[in-house]
Parts: sequence; C-alpha cells; structure tokens
Amino acid sequence: MGRKKKGALRSWLPNQHGAWAMLAVPFTAGVFLGGAGAGPRWAHLPLFVAWLAGYVAAFHAQQWLRLRRLSRNPKAPRRHVRPALVSAAVCAACGMPLLFAYPWLLLAAACAAPFVAVNTYYAWRNRERALVNGLAAVVPACGMLLVALRVGGGDLADGWRPALACLLFFAGTVPYVKTMIRERDSRSHYWASVTYHALAVPAAYALSPWLAVLFAAYLARAALLPGKGLKAAVVGAVEVVGAALLLVAVLLLF
Repeated sequence: MGRKKKGALRSWLPNQHGAWAMLAVPFTAGVFLGGAGAGPRWAHLPLFVAWLAGYVAAFHAQQWLRLRRLSRNPKAPRRHVRPALVSAAVCAACGMPLLFAYPWLLLAAACAAPFVAVNTYYAWRNRERALVNGLAAVVPACGMLLVALRVGGGDLADGWRPALACLLFFAGTVPYVKTMIRERDSRSHYWASVTYHALAVPAAYALSPWLAVLFAAYLARAALLPGKGLKAAVVGAVEVVGAALLLVAVLLLF
C-alpha cells in the first residue's frame, strides 16, 4: 500500500527535478529581502503553495496537450487530467483570497502568462528540451522574487538586483546542464555554456563585486565539469549547492 501511494505521488510530481530550486530560491530570497518593516508575512505561505500548485497544474496540462497530439494510446493523456485539475484547484483556493489584499497579483500573473504560453507551445511541439523553452521558464520563476518582496512590504527598487542575480544563475544552468547530460558530446553547446558564464562574471560584478566571486566559481564548474562522466544525481546535487550559495549571497549582499 505504501509503495502504491509513493508511486502515485511520484506520478503527480513533475519530473523536472532541477525546477524545484528555481521555484524555491528566488521566492525565498524575496521573502527575506527588504528594508525596515519588510519581511515574512502569513500571506507568503498561501502564495508559495499557489505558486507550486500552479507550476504542477501547468506541467500536467502541457503534458496532456503533448500526449493528446502525439500518443497513439488515447488513455495516455488521461493520467495528467486529475493532477492538473486538483493542482489548479489548490492554486485557485490559495491564490484567489490573496487578490483581495493584493489585487496587483493579477498584473504579475499577466506578466508571467507569455512565458507560460511559450512553455506550452514547446510542450505541444514535443520540444521541451529546447534552449528557448528552458530560458522562458526561468524568467517568471525569478520574477517571483519581486512578487514575494512586494507581498512582504518591500520596495521593488530593492529587488531588481537580486532578481537579476537569480536570472543570471538560473539562465546559466540551462545550457550548462545540457553539456552534462543530453549534449555532453557537443562542443558547440560546451563553448556556448562557457561563453555565457564568462560574460555572467562581469555582469554579476556590476550588481555586486562580491557576487562576481561566486559567479567565477560557476564559470569554473561550467568549464571543468563537462566530460568528467558525472552521474545525473551528482550533477543535480552540484546545482542544488550552487543555488543554495546563490540564496545566501543574495541575502547577504542585497
């Protein structure tokens, strides 16, 4: 019975394991950033649940569209219907009450919609591993830093630099992870990843000189780790550590 429940839970959770750090780190940074009078609020809890549930709902809806178009088995898309509907209901139940206190959340959702539309298109075309698709997912995730900051009473002017720092890091993970797994033998992908990370160092320096030290470490991992035969679990663990260091740096520097 326990194994069945565990298997059912896994079928509900998206298999994009690297996305969880991207969903959590910018949001967490936004919760704890800000000047006097800003910080964690009770509203952050339902907002976070709505954010995660919305991601799960979008994932299953996109998989339903993809399989409905490609699969010869008419039952294949159906397994995504219940997770999509339940997750959407949870998102609405947690998110709708917040609109009374923070009606500007509708504007935030509208800003995220085009990027979700891009992800939906690539899922429908069965090209979810495309570079553009990955980059499109990064933008609203990093934008949640600004949303969480504003809900906590912070000033958006205090959020743009940490949000850009998150964007620099998570955008870099998209080409880097490809060089470690699916495109491990591609020299063009390798050099694109290294070039991006090299350019990210001065960009990070412009945000904060100390931040450039961390991004130099990201450059080193992008240049040295591909081709070492690391397993996917190790690659994921390295990225989790990198995301955790980014969170610490953002909270200390901004």
